[in-house]
Order: sequence, then C-alpha cells, then structure tokens
Amino acid sequence: MTTSTLSTHTAEAGDYHDRKRYAWLLSVVAPLAAPAGPVLYLQTGQTVWLWIFLAFFYLGIPALDRLFGEDRSNPPEAAVPALEADNYYRYITWAVVPMLWISFIFNVGFLATHELPWYLTLAVIIATGNILGFGLNLGHELGHKKIWIDRKLALLTLALGGYGHFSVEHNRGHHRHVATPEDPASSRMGESIWRFVFREMPGAYFRAWDLEAERLERAGKSEWSLENEIVQAGLLTAALYGTLVLVFGAAILPLLLAIAFWGAFQLTSANYIEHYGLVRQKLANGRYEQTQPHHSWNSNHIASNLALFHLQRHSDHHAHPTRSYQSLRDFPELPTLPVGYFGMFLLAYVPPLWFRVMNPRLLAAVNRDVARINFEPARRNRLVNQYGLVERASPVDAA
Repeated sequence: MTTSTLSTHTAEAGDYHDRKRYAWLLSVVAPLAAPAGPVLYLQTGQTVWLWIFLAFFYLGIPALDRLFGEDRSNPPEAAVPALEADNYYRYITWAVVPMLWISFIFNVGFLATHELPWYLTLAVIIATGNILGFGLNLGHELGHKKIWIDRKLALLTLALGGYGHFSVEHNRGHHRHVATPEDPASSRMGESIWRFVFREMPGAYFRAWDLEAERLERAGKSEWSLENEIVQAGLLTAALYGTLVLVFGAAILPLLLAIAFWGAFQLTSANYIEHYGLVRQKLANGRYEQTQPHHSWNSNHIASNLALFHLQRHSDHHAHPTRSYQSLRDFPELPTLPVGYFGMFLLAYVPPLWFRVMNPRLLAAVNRDVARINFEPARRNRLVNQYGLVERASPVDAA
C-alpha cells in the first residue's frame, strides 16, 4: 500500500491540537507484546505465540510504518511551552516504568519454570531483551529531564538491564562528542554493526565511569561513593538479579545475562543507525562545530515513532536535547532513513545489505564531500576509490 504523508501544518498556538496526543499511549502498550507471547502460550499451549509477538517488533512495526506512512508535521513554536508544561506527556512515560518491570519479571519467571527447546528459549530471551530495549529508550527520554523524579525513574528503568551508566554516558559524553571520530557511540562509514559493538559497549561504559569519577572528584568525594549514579544503578541491578537467583535458582543467571546483553544490543543498534558516517567539522581552533540537525539520521515513520517516544526525530533531539518527545520537530533536507528503526535494525544485522542501502544515502546526504564523512580508518582508501570520491584539503589542513 502506498504510504501516506501528513502535511506540515502551521496552526497558531491557540489553535494547535496534538493529533497524536492519545496515540502516544502506544508507547505504554508496545512493550507488552513481549510477555503477550508467553501468556498466550500458557493459555493455548501453542508455541507459535512465542514467535508471533517476537515477529511483531521486527516485522509488524515496519509493516505498520509502511501502512501509515510518515508524519512530517511540527507543533508551532508558540505552542511548545504549553506542550512541555502538559503533565499528561510526563505521566505517560511514568506509566511505562511498572509495565517494563512487570513484563521483565514475568518473562524471566516463565523461562525459569518451563522446559522449552533451545530455539523457543532463544525467542523468549530476545523478546525479553526487547523489553530492556524499550527501557533504555525510556531511560533516554527521562534521563534528559531536570526534575529529580524523572531522572530517578530513568535510573530505575536502566537498572533492569544492568545499564545504569547510560544516562551519564549519553548526556555528558555522547552529546558532547556526537558525530566525531572520538565518540564510541557514533558509527563510521564502512564499519559493520558487529565491529561497532566491540567499540561502543566498552567505550560507553568506561567513558561514563570516567565522567562520573571526575564529577565526584571535583566534589571531593570517592568515585565509589553512593552518590555515583552508576553505583546506585549497579546496586539495584545486583538486588534484582540476586533476588531472581534466590527465587528461581542459579540456572537463571546465564539467561539473565543473555537477556541483558540483547537489551543493551538494542541500544547499540539504535546508536549504530543514528549517526552512521556523519561527522562534524573540526574548526581552526581545534574544536568541533556545534551539533546541527544534519549530524543525525532522521525518520518520521508514524508507528515506530509512537512506540519509541519520537526517538527517530533524532536530528532535533541532538540539536535541542532538552526538548521532550512531544515537541520534537522535523526539518527539511535532513539525512533520512528509508524505514523506521525496527526495519533498520534488521538491515544493519546484514552488513552487505546495510552498506548497499546506506552508503549511497550517506554520500547523497553530504553531497559526496569526503570531509563530511566519518570513515572507518582501515576502510577509508577503499571506500574513496570504490565510490570515486575526491579528497580535498580540510579548512584546518589549509590553515
């Protein structure tokens, strides 16, 4: 079916109504697809349910994106203060937190108490890891807020998957270094996701720890202080996983670790596609230019954006990181993904397909300007020759 596109509206603030106001509740419901499979399996005895709801994430949501198309509409700037002040949108994010915890514990209990063949165990592990992926996305939204309860709910959610360092790393590390060769969370042209993960996961953790240790040192406190956000989240994770091991036995521990890895890999997958090959220019003073919308890949696909709190309007998020999800905007002539994140994840998992689709899009987005491409160093010369690119001296080199 041909995709539909909602036209940009320019209503005045007094006339503006968020047409997606109640559709944002999909962000609350979407994670429930993960425990829905085990619930229906228990009711019917049919193992197919364990696969159907897993398929929903990677096939169903992309199909809905194609069905409903894109939404390029923006709220008028005059309406943004009212949107930001509307607690309805905050309460939606809060409602997701217990959904994630209940779904995660239920699925872990299901795995611990049912003998399944390995392939069905794997299906439930992946589905449960997706719960943690939604949690990381929620932690991303809440972790940017200045209100204490939002940030603590972010920490509580991130602790589910043992990824409590994310808010520190993302806010104080990734946003500072995004789209530069120094950033472990910005992927490079020619770098596969299977190579990227070995740079991104450990790099993010060590950067987060260093940032938090530096903050505490300036305050005259130990890096192991309970004021360390990473320590706080780690203790929550240890308490949760320890309790689950006590209840279900030590055999559940490797399953918990597998689930936690897949949850973290969903963040890796998002990081991989969000800035692929894009780079900020280094100025004559040695600093990088200010982050602009064109330093991130954008997607306006409706279904996946509703499930992910507008994460896919990533261009505006990095240009204006304090904006809440309901206020994020589209801009003309942005680097644009062909499908939403869930479809892009599958593409990324097959590197030859990813490179075939995304390398030409990257070259078009930067007008084939080599200086605006973040290359995987070992593949730079090969890619320059493969695509017939011309090396030009950068302004810094010329100076």
